[in-house]
Amino acid sequence: MELIVLGAGPAYTNRPGAVGAAYLLRDGDETLLLDMGQGSFPNLAQAMEPSRLTGILISHLHPDHFIDLVALRHYLKFEFTPPRRVTVLGPAQLGARLDALHAEPGFAAASFDLVAFGGPGTRQVGGFSVEGTLVTHTDESYGYRVTGPTGGSIVYSGDCGVAGDLAPLICPGDTLLTEVSFGTSEVPSGAFHLNAAAVGALAADRHPGQVLLTHIQMGYDQEAAAAEVRRRYPGPVRVVQPGATAEI
Repeated sequence: MELIVLGAGPAYTNRPGAVGAAYLLRDGDETLLLDMGQGSFPNLAQAMEPSRLTGILISHLHPDHFIDLVALRHYLKFEFTPPRRVTVLGPAQLGARLDALHAEPGFAAASFDLVAFGGPGTRQVGGFSVEGTLVTHTDESYGYRVTGPTGGSIVYSGDCGVAGDLAPLICPGDTLLTEVSFGTSEVPSGAFHLNAAAVGALAADRHPGQVLLTHIQMGYDQEAAAAEVRRRYPGPVRVVQPGATAEI
């Protein structure tokens, strides 16, 4: 299985070329998209024909993780005759949130087969096995462990305020793709994000095969964050940017 980073940015940043969270998994002919934040649709369209996605997982209902579903919805509805559809799994209120953006009931359902993930458990999306668990962030935020049709597993944090919430998902050798929003700094009270110390401690405890760092806030040193994780965890660590790839 291959990971292609389409976007790795937080809610706002001054970094040129930054794009909201979006991570494409490809295993043979099957593809699964993890989140679809701001500006990610063009990168998806460069990587593949978007209507051929096996499915999309949305971690939570903050716009930097789902807002480009609007662009995808328009593409599926207006680019093809007849219109095409894609399956989208995520929080129960995802459809209502998309409908509210355009004040149009049924806006999302016109192009998406929406499935509420429905709490902790395992779901099948095509050949992908997806285990989800609730994490501390919003009322319904998920971390996911995805196993590809031919093997290999990746754990994706989404946005997560308690590193231990992810621990049950991580098996030795998995790839850990995790936010490290506050770099080497302390996380402000009530922010519900992770820093490098928390990620390093999690990785040292759960022994993933590699750690990929993402979603770093503006003004925080990315390489210092990676160095802090390496100080606690001896395996491979790197910060990912749009265009980065990894074998899972």
